[in-house]
Amino acid sequence: MREDSNEFLVTPWEVRGKVDYARLVAEFGLTPLNQELYKRLTELAGGTHKLLRRRIFFAHRDLDWILDKYEQGEKFYLYTGRGPSGHTHLGHMVPWFLTKWLQDRFDVKLYFQMTDDEKFLFKPELTLEKTRRYALDNALDVIALGFNQDKTRIFLDTDYIGVLYKIALGCAKKITFSTVRATFGFTESSNIGQIFFTSIQAAPAFIESFISEKNVPCLIPLAVDQDPHFRVARDIAPKLGFYKPAIFHSKFLPSLSGAGKMSSSEAMSAIFTTDSPDAVRKKIWNAFTGGRPTIAEQKEKGGNPSICPVFYYYAFIFEEDDGALEERRLRCMSGDLLCGECKEELIGRIVEFLEEHQHKRERARDLLDKFLLKDEETF
Repeated sequence: MREDSNEFLVTPWEVRGKVDYARLVAEFGLTPLNQELYKRLTELAGGTHKLLRRRIFFAHRDLDWILDKYEQGEKFYLYTGRGPSGHTHLGHMVPWFLTKWLQDRFDVKLYFQMTDDEKFLFKPELTLEKTRRYALDNALDVIALGFNQDKTRIFLDTDYIGVLYKIALGCAKKITFSTVRATFGFTESSNIGQIFFTSIQAAPAFIESFISEKNVPCLIPLAVDQDPHFRVARDIAPKLGFYKPAIFHSKFLPSLSGAGKMSSSEAMSAIFTTDSPDAVRKKIWNAFTGGRPTIAEQKEKGGNPSICPVFYYYAFIFEEDDGALEERRLRCMSGDLLCGECKEELIGRIVEFLEEHQHKRERARDLLDKFLLKDEETF
């Protein structure tokens, strides 16, 4: 979606402004996650997840079809990824949380793509050496979340290009320049690597079908800004003889500074997995909230949790109990809960999470080679 005056912008490389998800559904042509499909998914999974209940995963393409195939005995595989332009922040991890839940519940493979080539092509300040370092560092965060070692493989595009390129060539042959220009807004000044790249990002959506020489369903949990790549992939899939990949879309964890999503390039807008307790405290205490200018006014008129990133941190990650989350929302709106109290509690929860996660990150260094796919290896 392009940005007009006073509106939001959502592209695979930039998100700006307050996102109107209902409008995004209409503009992108997504299908909202309705109660019927939610119930069907959770019944097949044998449980639910807060990201589903709260509609943080809010829309899809062909999720119902994936479940049809699953019920017919065709097991799907998962594919998601990360563009390694910096350290991992908590917003990056939101799709990964549900991806792990899906892997655990359905006992399926996961291909995790690190697009080190993409960030080199799209960010002038980044070298391939830097994107590689970031990719390997980000991989520690993936492993630390506890993905099944036997069913998960992580690959850097530049390391796994021997397999990816064969699939990407088939994709590229079916994608016209007019398509990528209309989809991504490329111009005459765009480098030709950028124009080609969507073929590389599409490749893992077909990798199991390509390797096994039979169609295998693919489900891609992702943040909604990445949808344009897979609209293109879905359009060409029948021409290649492959199933269309199914897509499951998440909302963005808001920036601590207010509107928009968290950004790796704006350190104070995000909590990174490598942040110290002091850094967490500083960022949360300086975060934008839906509170009033004074305590007296807050107690009298209440706050507005619907615009508060602190509240959304609880909703997305740090409050499992729906009843407790609703109580927090109501206490905020009534003026009974002040921003300082809410922030202080959140700081404690984030610090506790990060301390455990950072220990797991360090242990993940010894496991990294077991997760990585390289050269012509298959999984």
